[in-house]
Amino acid sequence: MTRLRKKAFIALFLFTLFIFGTMMGLRTLKPSDGFSDLAPGMEFGGEGSDRRRPVPNGVVVSPGQSHLSDTKVVFTKSDRDYSIFYDVHIFYYLWYGTPQMDNKYIHWDHVLVPHWDPKIAASHAQGRHTPPEDIASSYYPDLGPYSSRDPRVLESHMAQIEAAAAGVLVLSWYPPGVADHHGEPTEDLVPAVMDAAHRHSIKVAFHIQPYKGRTDQSMHDNIKYIIDRYGKHGAFYRFKSSAGQILPLFYIYDSYLTPPETWAELLTSSGSHTLRGTPYDGVFIALIVEERHKHDILASGFDGMYTYFASNGFSFGSSHQNWKAIKAFCDGNNLLFVPSVGPGYVDTAVRPWNNHNTRNRVNGRYYETALQAALSVRPEIVTITSFNEWHEGTQIEKAVPKKTLSRLYLDYQPHRPDLYLELTRRWAEHFNKEKDKWLM
Repeated sequence: MTRLRKKAFIALFLFTLFIFGTMMGLRTLKPSDGFSDLAPGMEFGGEGSDRRRPVPNGVVVSPGQSHLSDTKVVFTKSDRDYSIFYDVHIFYYLWYGTPQMDNKYIHWDHVLVPHWDPKIAASHAQGRHTPPEDIASSYYPDLGPYSSRDPRVLESHMAQIEAAAAGVLVLSWYPPGVADHHGEPTEDLVPAVMDAAHRHSIKVAFHIQPYKGRTDQSMHDNIKYIIDRYGKHGAFYRFKSSAGQILPLFYIYDSYLTPPETWAELLTSSGSHTLRGTPYDGVFIALIVEERHKHDILASGFDGMYTYFASNGFSFGSSHQNWKAIKAFCDGNNLLFVPSVGPGYVDTAVRPWNNHNTRNRVNGRYYETALQAALSVRPEIVTITSFNEWHEGTQIEKAVPKKTLSRLYLDYQPHRPDLYLELTRRWAEHFNKEKDKWLM
């Protein structure tokens, strides 16, 4: 009997030791350790504040809508409620064209960008893509190579964004008559985007691109143009500041190209052509790429910073392990920190030499790890890179399997084409449940 008691005691001790070791091991897991199996519903740590809250203006009250708050709109359809959230923003591109709608393919036939080192460039393919079978993406859209001018495409996109629960579409924007190096001007399409977004209670913010000749003065003109032209539209997004002001929010891509002292002329109250305190004031979010940019962003008079890139480790700003420090800097200087997350990254269809920056999707696990990392710093807004940047393979838009004589496209199998829309909704809902806890 004594021997049996001894064996039972040893077994109990070893079992207790195993449980203790397992729990300690789980506690040490972080997003930077690799892919996480933790599903939405886990508790997140981190520091946060309640300085600003996003607020939708002019939300459409659709049939069946049952509740409206300052951060979301709740719909009732059939036997269930569902929401879209105005603190989940998603980057959107309007630069695609087809012969049927635009008299030629635009962007789907993107050139293969040569490496700046001629020796490296010589070892990679050159030329341009030939749609519709060969497009400038490693994935193939469910809609096929489409035109951004097609009303049916816009309607499908808004329905997909609504399904993903993202409440704010962040529109890549160039001034009238201006385009990126490989595209055509698209400012004339903005009203159609806003109308389509409005039908789905989605808001539209503007992502101002680094067009040739962008200066603080031209930016002043751009902001005035956007607010004058679109500010009264029901889909125009505004954000509630710490002082209770409800202001338009703008993302400024490649903001580091302009010196801080130049931005300060526009974004500080003492600037020579300041927007502050005028009808064209806003919440201006700069891009952080290198660590030093956070100090430049502060000196420039920006209201916050975002990270954009979906490739973890590509830059200081896009590296998940740095987000806690960036958030602490922002909290200490009354700035917004807006982390950007993406489902993966692969741009070798347009930059064939850039394979080292590829980030595989791992059936959605890369995306969930990035979302977990973002939520762990308790942000007020999370941005998704992207809805439809097909060249860089960051899209959450529906994609389908496709094989041609010369191409085998990546896809979302074994999951359905809407996998990343579903994951985005799941985490958006979790994000808002967590925020309610943070604010208690």
